[in-house]
Amino acid sequence: MARVPRDLPATARGARPLKAHSHAIGFDDAPFDRRHRGDVPVIGAVYAGARLEGVVSAAVRRDGANATRVLTGLVNRSRFRAHLKVILLQGIALAGFNVVDIHALREATGLPVVVVSRRSPDLGAIRRALLDHVPGGARKWRLIERAGPMERVHGVYVQRAGIGRSETEAMLARFTSHSAIPEPLRTAHLIAGGVARGESTHRV
Repeated sequence: MARVPRDLPATARGARPLKAHSHAIGFDDAPFDRRHRGDVPVIGAVYAGARLEGVVSAAVRRDGANATRVLTGLVNRSRFRAHLKVILLQGIALAGFNVVDIHALREATGLPVVVVSRRSPDLGAIRRALLDHVPGGARKWRLIERAGPMERVHGVYVQRAGIGRSETEAMLARFTSHSAIPEPLRTAHLIAGGVARGESTHRV
C-alpha cells in the first residue's frame, strides 16, 4: 500500500475537517517538586473559539505509563465531548516522562491530536534520560519517535496525529491570541500552576 504523505490535508488522510469555530481541549500538568513520587494533577481547558467553556481535571503517575488512558477517559467522558474537534498537548509527556501515545489517543477519541512546544526539544537528551534513568524508557522513546519529528508551524513546534499541516496552522491561528501558545494550553497551564502552588507564576 502506498504511503500517504503527512502534509496532505486532514480530509485526504481520513480525518474529519475542522470547522471554522471548532472547540478544542488543551491539557497541561501541574508543577511538582523533583523529589515528588506519585500522582500529578492534569488540567484540561475547553475552548469554543475565544471563549473558555469549561475545565476538566485528573491525575497521572509521575514518570508512569497511564497518561494516554487518563486523557482518553477525560475526553470521552466529558460533557463537552460532542463538540470537541481537536486535542492539544503542552508537550508529549506529562508528569515528567509519562509519555502520551498520540496515535492511540487519536484512535481512542476519534479526534486529531497536536503536541505544541515553544521550543524544539533536545531529543538526544530526552533519549538518554529515558534509556538511562526511566523504567520502561525504551518503550516511551519509541512512542516519541512514532509521533514524528517536531515541525515549525505558526511560531511553535508541533507533532500531530490525524490532522494535516495546513489545518494545524489554521487551528493554531484560531486559538492563539495572547502568546505563541494556543489559549486552551495557556489557560490549562495557568490553572494547573495555581492549583499546585496557590498562584500561577510562570510565563506561558
